[in-house]
Amino acid sequence: MTRNHLPELPRLMVDEAVKAALLEDWGRAGDVTSQATLPSKAQAKAVIAARKPGVLAGLALAESAFRQTDAALSFKAEKTDGDRLSPNDVVARIEGPARALLAAERVALNYLGHLSGIATATASFADLIAHTRADIVCTRKTTPGLRAFEKYAVRCGGGSNHRFGLDDAILIKDNHIAVAGGVTQAITAAKAFAGHLVKIEVEVDTLAQLEEALAAGPDVVMLDNMPPATLKEAVAMADGKVLLEASGGIERDTVKAVAEAGVDLISSGWITHSAPVLDLGLDIEMG
Repeated sequence: MTRNHLPELPRLMVDEAVKAALLEDWGRAGDVTSQATLPSKAQAKAVIAARKPGVLAGLALAESAFRQTDAALSFKAEKTDGDRLSPNDVVARIEGPARALLAAERVALNYLGHLSGIATATASFADLIAHTRADIVCTRKTTPGLRAFEKYAVRCGGGSNHRFGLDDAILIKDNHIAVAGGVTQAITAAKAFAGHLVKIEVEVDTLAQLEEALAAGPDVVMLDNMPPATLKEAVAMADGKVLLEASGGIERDTVKAVAEAGVDLISSGWITHSAPVLDLGLDIEMG
């Protein structure tokens, strides 16, 4: 995926989230350290740069942090979301009132580091399976309140998005099957309920369940915690009739073998809930 396929995050959504983060950080009195140590009219220039290699995501949120803190701050991006970063690459340059610049610093870096970490983790998976037909997709295992941004970061890293919430697709999991009385019963009920634009996916744990699911005709089948050898059998059984998604414990040392089994999608919660923060820093330019 290239950055040309990344639509901008809605400014209203970005600004509301950033405003809440700034208020959380400023508390009741604002940045008392900067107020105590810096002259009110002091000006400063700073750069945000990568300290580790990775993939960039979250520029709009960083820019919003500086803009909302003080309109007199200028923010010039030197990179674009989705860009690959090397250590010391300059991501952005900020200039203006020093107190405001430092008051916005942490919120801007928190968003950039977190989202770039997700983009970097996603890219590490996507690179390993680039020679296969499979796509890496995220899950609903996201930070409350940050799902739209985290899923955007997945796209920055070359992945794709699974459903955004409980309302945009039917995903029949093992607990639904248990209560509904079986795979066939659950899919049949879902088909009777769903509108023509709502996709139906069902999770299966065994090849016997897959055979039953294929007979009932869902749009997608999730193959849960199956080893690569079993996945290959599943791909042969499905024979292109439905999309197949591999899920469950997908890690860097297993994702390649899973993709090479021939599945269409590989879903990973790790890329959003456990991706390490990408180390980016802000430094004042002297002179």
